[in-house]
This record gives sequence, C-alpha cells and structure tokens, in this order.
Amino acid sequence: MSTPPALPPSVLHPPALHIVWFKRDLRAHDHDPLTEAAARGPVLPLYIVEPGLWQQPDAAGRHWAFIRESLVELRATLAAMGQPLLVRSGDAAAVLEALRQQHTIAALWSHEETGNAWTFARDRTVAGWARTHGIPWHERRQFGVIRGLRDRTGWARRWDRLMRRPALPAPASLRTLPSIDPDPIPDRPAPSLADDPCPGRQTGGRRAGLATLESFLATRGRPYRAAMATPLEGESACSRLSPHLAYGTLSLREVYTAAVAKKAGLADLPAPERPDWAGALRAFEARLHWHCHFIQKLESEPAIETRNFHSAYDGLRTTEPRLLDAWAAGRTGWPFVDACMRMVTATGWLNFRMRAMLMAVASYQLFMHWREPGLVLARRFTDYEPGIHWSQCQMQSGTTGINTVRIYNTIKQGRDQDPEGRFIRRWCPELAAVPLPWLHTPWTMPESLQLQVGCRLGRDYPRPVVDQAAAAERARDTIWGVRRDGTFRATAEAIQKRHGSRRSGVSQPSRQRSGPTVGRTRSKADQRRTADPAAQLDLDL
Repeated sequence: MSTPPALPPSVLHPPALHIVWFKRDLRAHDHDPLTEAAARGPVLPLYIVEPGLWQQPDAAGRHWAFIRESLVELRATLAAMGQPLLVRSGDAAAVLEALRQQHTIAALWSHEETGNAWTFARDRTVAGWARTHGIPWHERRQFGVIRGLRDRTGWARRWDRLMRRPALPAPASLRTLPSIDPDPIPDRPAPSLADDPCPGRQTGGRRAGLATLESFLATRGRPYRAAMATPLEGESACSRLSPHLAYGTLSLREVYTAAVAKKAGLADLPAPERPDWAGALRAFEARLHWHCHFIQKLESEPAIETRNFHSAYDGLRTTEPRLLDAWAAGRTGWPFVDACMRMVTATGWLNFRMRAMLMAVASYQLFMHWREPGLVLARRFTDYEPGIHWSQCQMQSGTTGINTVRIYNTIKQGRDQDPEGRFIRRWCPELAAVPLPWLHTPWTMPESLQLQVGCRLGRDYPRPVVDQAAAAERARDTIWGVRRDGTFRATAEAIQKRHGSRRSGVSQPSRQRSGPTVGRTRSKADQRRTADPAAQLDLDL
C-alpha cells in the first residue's frame, strides 16, 4: 500500500492574508495600501457593497453606475496581476468576520476615508472588530487631508510635500488565491435604490479618467481660467476629473504631477499659447489644493454634515416643500437657474460657479435650510464628495460665520454667462422661441407675445416662485443681522482658527457684497494657494 504524497506546507498551513479594502480609491496605481500589503504577503483585494450606505439620503443610482464601471475595470486589472477583486455584499464588519472565520488574516489595509456620517460610524465599528480579534488595521493617507489635525498652520506645506512624492507603480504581480470565489458585481447595491437615469453621465473607470486627464492637459484646458465660470465653455474647458478623484480611479498626486509636468514644458509651447496655459495651470493647481482644504473641514468636524458651523444660525431657516420641489425640478421661473438645474439632472455635472448659484438661490431667495437642497444636489452630482459638498453648502448658505455672504443676482448671472441665450434654450426648450430681450425675464413678456411664441406664463413655463429682489433683500438683512450680534464674533474666530485658511479672516457685518476681512500675513505664494474661492461646490475642477 503506497503512502500518499505529503501535502506542501502552504496547504497544511496556508499563509495569512493581507486584506486590502477598496472604498473610494478604485485603482491599483499609486495605491499605498495595496503596494505595502503586496510587499508583505498574499493579498486579498476586497470591495464591500454595503446596502446600508446606499439607503442613505445622499446616495443615488448615478453614483453606483460610475462605481460599478470602475469596479469592473479594477477587477480586470487585478486579475491580470494574479488575483481578481473579491466583491461581497453586506455589513462591512460582518463581511470581514466571515472572511476571518474562513482564512487567517495578517492585517487589514485601506486608505483613510472622509465620507458621510454613516461611513464614519461604520469605520468605528470596523475598528472595534479589528481590535477585538487582534488584527492590525493600517490606514494610509490618500491625499492632503490629515487625521487628528487641530491647527491649520503649516497645512499647505505638508500638502506640497505629500504631493511631490513620486506616484507608486502598481504591484508587478499578486499571488493567486484559487480557492476564493470573487462573486459577481451586483447591478444594484440595494433594492431600495431608486432608478436614476442620467444620459449625460461621465463614464467610470481608470481608462476614462486617464483619457480625461490627457485631453485636458493636451488641448481642452487652455481656456480653463476664463471659461470655467460659464456652463457653456466650462463643459469642455473644465478638467472634468472630479468624479475620478471622488471615487479614486485617479490619485490626486498623479493628477498634480501631470499638471506640474505640463507647467515645466511651457517653454516648448508656441509663444501665443504660453500665457493661457500658465494661467490655466495656476488656477487648476489652486483647485487641487482646495480639494483637500475643504475635505479637511469635514474630517476635523464630522458634525458639519448636518449641523450649522455657527450655532447663531440655528433655527433661522425652514424649508418649504413647494419651493424645494420647484427648485429641484428646474421650475422656479428663473430661466438661467432652471437651465442649470436641468443640466445637472441630465448630466451629473455643472461648472462650479453655477453650482454655487443653485445653492445660494435655495438659501437666500428661497430661504431654505441648506440640508435639504444639499441632499438634492448630492444625489445629482456624479462627483459627490461629502467633505467638499457639505462645507460648501454651508459656505454658500452663509452659515459658516467666516465667509462673505454672496447673494447671486440670477438675471445678471444669466446675461453674463449666457448672453445669447444658447444655454437656456438648450435646457429649457419651452423658452426656445422667446426673443432674447425677454428670455432672461420671461415674466415681463407681453401676453400677446406669449401667445405668439407659444410660451404662456403659468402654463408652459412657470412664473417666478417668489419676488427675487425682495426675497434677496430680506435674506441679506436677516443673515447680516445675525452677524451683528455681540456674541457672534467670538464663535466665528474659533471656527476660523479650526477651519479657515491662514489668509482668510472673519467677515465683518456690512451691506456691501464683500465685507472687509482680517487675518494673518502670509507669503504671496501661500496666499495664492489658499485664497478662498468665491464658489466651488463639490470642486468640479
């Protein structure tokens, strides 16, 4: 009777696995946790589809569609390296515990995540699971946000040091783990997630991100500095990289490195192009800094997702459902506002100034609390980034206590950004035949002309939901009235110390568009990097 062959040690005692948990970092290139884990042993790449996350009020089908496309590509990339992406659905701690019961886990690796309150609570639960079972959880910085930061002094210099490090290549190979079924990537992450048609949505995945970056730095970005303020030119001239940064198909470091390389080659460009590209790259680099600056606010104070920065604004506003519904549907009766809302609904994108205008209109003319309109926009933006989104919603709503109150004149914005009416006619086709003198203010159109062009106010297109000028004046008086309270400034100074750039200061009560500010003196270079932008909701770049 023959003796059976001895089993190899790897079968008798399989090596401990290093789980790399992918979240908002859907790439293999320049991925610190993946690189470090691969250097230490066999890697189990994992993505957890969390139904609880997709039941949150800021979740939308367009977010999942982008993520799913990115996961399909990431799985193929990792499979080519030796081990495909494992996808599991369920509660994160429960999924990890099931894996622990089946395999020996050496460590859990991931990037730090600054997400919504739900992900913050989930990470605390996972941290408790890891401690209970003695499994080290190694979290690495993905970009310039610093966990545990208490003071902003020197923050910009630390950002620069991190971004100037070379991007890490993807691991050459991963050890194949043949006994583990990767499972299919679901079409829908939770049964309750509503259908979300978005015909103009950007495509997910790293290949699409790299192509977008290349086209921006090759040709599209030349008019960026001037064109990014308008929804017409901005649709092409803006980088359109924000969803790829939000879900991590590209790393911020590799985008920054590519921009620096482009800047280094300006002397090789034809002379007429150099000034345009120099200005475009300065503006773009500043927005890469601001990406992390805003996320840092939510990292440092997670409560700002639902609570006013400055408590003096508590209870000041209420949200009237009728006005919220009209605003969300693009039916306010203000053509440029409605065109902007309809564009973002159909495409998932809008340039930064118009995003800010939408939020400001909701906050001032319609005088709604920022949370409900913010949730609408969170679901509309393909590039929804909680850290940027919620601090910017408050900034545009005037509740930070440290930023200048900006109330947009939507008629002026429309005439400035869409002087020929092409944008309005594209997104509000019921106004297509309205002559230009009445296009931005159709409520002033004579009834005879309404009948002639087939656009009857109150039937084919709504009348304005409120008197814009009167509503803006009331909002201005109310917001600045709060700032005149004697106790306001002390709290605002504390907010500035914790969250503000080191150039900006606390706005003084004033009826002017921009009140004076006070702040510390910094170098001109540092000031350029950290000057508060007028409006960068979700920092569409």
